[in-house]
Amino acid sequence: MYTYCPSWALNWDYRKKGIMDEIQHYAADIINLQEVEMEQFYNFFMPQLKAHGYYGIYSPKSRAKHMAESERKFVDETVRVAAPPDAPFACQPVLVCTAHLHWDPEYCDVKLIQTMMLSNELKSILEESVQTLRANNVNITDPSNIQLVLCGDFNSLPDSGVIEFLGTGKVSQDHQDFKAFSYKACLEKVLSCDKPNEFTHSFKLASAYNDEIMPFTNYTFDFKGIIDYIFYAKNTMTPLGLLGPISQDWISQNKVIGCPHPHVYSDHFPLLVELEMVPTISGPMNGIIRYTGSNWRRFTKRT
Repeated sequence: MYTYCPSWALNWDYRKKGIMDEIQHYAADIINLQEVEMEQFYNFFMPQLKAHGYYGIYSPKSRAKHMAESERKFVDETVRVAAPPDAPFACQPVLVCTAHLHWDPEYCDVKLIQTMMLSNELKSILEESVQTLRANNVNITDPSNIQLVLCGDFNSLPDSGVIEFLGTGKVSQDHQDFKAFSYKACLEKVLSCDKPNEFTHSFKLASAYNDEIMPFTNYTFDFKGIIDYIFYAKNTMTPLGLLGPISQDWISQNKVIGCPHPHVYSDHFPLLVELEMVPTISGPMNGIIRYTGSNWRRFTKRT
């Protein structure tokens, strides 16, 4: 698949060390990984990250049930949703979600529906979390008081229905990504339809990255484009800084036609954002809160 990369640089033992070195270098507060095999997570990533103060949750595909139901939420086997982690109840609650949508460009309708199902599940998680927080004497009345960070490999370009839905909060029921299939009656049963002929969600999200900042997040010989994203609650969060792209001059000088590469360990580039948060609930906290999160994806051949 990656014939342009030397075999020694494709070796997973080589690449995983490089990926771990980068993760530790960026030192994000929250790290999201996609397509990590269970054995690699528990035997390599988790021990090393735990030594640096991280706590990790592994969410396998639905056919591999190795985790308590109370610790995970599934939309389907390619979308992962994690509820807010346990934390002192005086802190600002934050829901962090990572997702990995279907890969095939021909199935844009599937990806759009997956995203809608994801938004519906997030809504349910937030509503349940409010009840849990209130039961622990946290002064919170509205799900919007829980700040949301949504990131992952959406396998969708910036002009897709998926990104339109997430970024604008709506998408036409006749959007071209639905193709010629009639999903309207089915989706209306589970989704918000605040306006005629539109599917909507209530989250006010913005993408931390755009094509002016990062011209591509996936860089292979056959494809170069933006398909990975970090979305944040735009009314209460402000990006303070971002990790930029690899220098185009470096790519040209080293004749990099695709990744992985001996010095670039994945075909997807890491995304990193530092966010400033305005507290949305009353409590013994003042000023601003800063969160540094990264979105990582690494690819390994499945056996």
